[in-house]
Amino acid sequence: MERVTLRIPKQQIEEVEQLVDSGEFPNRSEAIRSAVREMINEQQDGPTEQSGKRNWAKV
Repeated sequence: MERVTLRIPKQQIEEVEQLVDSGEFPNRSEAIRSAVREMINEQQDGPTEQSGKRNWAKV
């Protein structure tokens, strides 16, 4: 596995921490890897209804 350094707004990190604290993920890294997998899977699924497609570029 490669290490990637990225900057994430504090509010989003706090929300990731809540997911970890609630036991949904074992740690931040796994939560972020899960989000990346979901984004890739959604992109590979191809075009969907406009209202149902996430805008991944939003911050």
